[in-house]
Amino acid sequence: MTKNNKNRCNLTMEGSFLTMGDRIFLSSPHMSDEGYEMKYVKEAFDTNWIAPLGENVNQFEKELAAMVGSKSAAALSSGTAAIHLALKAAGVGEGDIVFCPTLTFSATANPIIYQNAIPVFIDSDYETWNMCPKALEEAFEKYPNVKAVIVVHLYGLSADMDKIMEICKKHNVVVIEDAAESLGTYYKGKHTGTFGDYGIFSFNGNKIITTSGGGMLVSNNEEKVAKVRFWATQSRDQARHYQHSELGFNYRMSNVVAGIGRGQLKVLDQRVEKKNYIYEFYKRQLGGLDGVEFMPSNEWNEPNYWLSSMILTGNVRPIDIMEALEKENIESRPIWKPMHKQPFFEKYDFVGTDVSEKLFDKGVCLPSDTKMTDGDLERVVEIVKGLWLK
Repeated sequence: MTKNNKNRCNLTMEGSFLTMGDRIFLSSPHMSDEGYEMKYVKEAFDTNWIAPLGENVNQFEKELAAMVGSKSAAALSSGTAAIHLALKAAGVGEGDIVFCPTLTFSATANPIIYQNAIPVFIDSDYETWNMCPKALEEAFEKYPNVKAVIVVHLYGLSADMDKIMEICKKHNVVVIEDAAESLGTYYKGKHTGTFGDYGIFSFNGNKIITTSGGGMLVSNNEEKVAKVRFWATQSRDQARHYQHSELGFNYRMSNVVAGIGRGQLKVLDQRVEKKNYIYEFYKRQLGGLDGVEFMPSNEWNEPNYWLSSMILTGNVRPIDIMEALEKENIESRPIWKPMHKQPFFEKYDFVGTDVSEKLFDKGVCLPSDTKMTDGDLERVVEIVKGLWLK
């Protein structure tokens, strides 16, 4: 017989139980203790507004836009959909060049292909782990006719937006900020996602707040956001019959999902505070180990530390940490594999050196779940430290 509950994994071996420790997740959904989410979800059910429209959707857009300081927002089915429609709003089409960081998740790059455009991947720097301004300048020298630049704020660390925006303005190019991992992060006192022409956020199950799935596009260009909403609802024209003059997409967020998002917004500050606590705990306990260097901090950056990550340059390797944690039922992961090293994207050009590759080779993301207790953190630290005693 095998028993299972929410957090414990008990394995049967010859009639007896082999009990592993409580599961510690990398970053899992964390609903509010106050039940804010259920209040809004109940309203959706009570009013029978279950479809991809309704008061929760309208208010979620307004509340998030107001929180980050943007004029307008469109609630969509995913962060990927938001990037896709941001590219479409920017006029990106077949054959256009789009600059994209190589050190990111594929969801950043995939929408470029959706638009039949051509990605050119840009290297990172060690100062931010994000797009390197020097490599960006080199890319513009090689490709002067660029339609858009996508900037990512990796693991909740802000890219150096002053330098990047200065370069992009000089070349008169549209900037799209992929802030999927950085909701609650500030660059010089301003929310990430609000420096470029368009910003996108993700509410996937592992993000700092979640709607189970979903995303948001923000912009100060209210006319463009209205157009995004139109495209996202199948580009249905204002007519009594079903009429479509443009290609449409089924990308709108549901009213139920938006209700979860409204509740989650109320606890964002708490989640950021806990993520910072987790990062500082790890850095304090592990930062002195030989060959350990944590993700960078800059005086202008107020990260949300979505995932606490570090690079290893000594004898202990990332795979050693991941396997040791895995044996104890604890989730961790490597740093993103660069896009220009991915089988699907390797045919596209890359500008830079080898920074992103080294971060991937030497990097590891530690469990950063906001439900972790001090006991959980101590358990992780003890396992990791043990590798230096072998």
